[in-house]
Amino acid sequence: MKSKLFSKFNINGIGELKNRFVMSAMTRGFADKEHCSTNEISNYYAKRAKNGVGLILTEGIIVHPSGDGYNNVPHLCNEKQMQSWKKVCDNVHSYNTKIYAQLWHCGRISHEDYTKGHDVVSSTNNAAGGINRQNQKPYGKPRALAKNEMNKIYDMFQYSAELSIKAGFDGIQIHMGHGYLIDQFLDANVNNRQDEYGGSIDNRIRFSLELLESLKNKINLDRVSVRISPSRIMNGLYEWPDKYSMLTKLLKEFDLIGLRQLDISCANSNYYETSGKIIREIRHLWPHILIGGASLTKKEALEEVNKGYLDMVTWGRAFIANPNLVDLMLKDLPLKKFDNSMRGSLI
Repeated sequence: MKSKLFSKFNINGIGELKNRFVMSAMTRGFADKEHCSTNEISNYYAKRAKNGVGLILTEGIIVHPSGDGYNNVPHLCNEKQMQSWKKVCDNVHSYNTKIYAQLWHCGRISHEDYTKGHDVVSSTNNAAGGINRQNQKPYGKPRALAKNEMNKIYDMFQYSAELSIKAGFDGIQIHMGHGYLIDQFLDANVNNRQDEYGGSIDNRIRFSLELLESLKNKINLDRVSVRISPSRIMNGLYEWPDKYSMLTKLLKEFDLIGLRQLDISCANSNYYETSGKIIREIRHLWPHILIGGASLTKKEALEEVNKGYLDMVTWGRAFIANPNLVDLMLKDLPLKKFDNSMRGSLI
């Protein structure tokens, strides 16, 4: 069977992609002191575009200082930051590649060192366990968002979405996974609220749905992707406790609201033990665009696309190590293996 992986793929509202390869969003930490993109970042993405990737999902871009939790990550909440991404988008587009801004709020996966005087906020007052590897301190003690503060968070995402389109991004991805703010509402292991944003599945998905509804004021949802991670490896297998019931309801509501692009992420985990398993359970519930992968071999990626589990396949570390990943896979050439030394540069 001829593979669909290298074939063109159309996304309503975005246009035609030259193939189904997606560079996954990965935190890099090379923004300048004002959290703007740089020439180095622009060249990094342009190199992957020149070498054939169909769609780039940027590193997470913080929507407001209160949502920051990392060293030197980009923000998108003012005009100067927006202007800094224009060159990135122009360079990527010159190679006929599409690019989305991944919009991000860390919630309790943060610390006061990063929030510029703003409270660390979450769905809960309980701090995340463990150490923040960015500053080697325990995660900050969060304050549970009050009901009348939800719209302030939605406004942050709305404004970043608006700036994203002005910068020239083809679309945006809302980061609702990996234990960050929106996941802190979805995940029953974290969300211990007693109001209409906690408890039942209907209540725990309310924050994410209201956020998407609010985005309709600034961007057509055809241009919006959502990343979720119901299953991932985190000190062993970590999953939403009611994942199938949650996904059944959540995907139905995503569909009704007009969302058409979903990214099931497993971070740096075994695909078949985590997101691949989820995809097989929910593919019949989601007839729209579905992406995932992160660490698949060419043979595995071909099978996932040809069998209809995935419409597009993501790779993360493989794209850091191999800017020409698409060409290498097309020609069945060996890939350079990722190692941690590559984290320290934009090659």
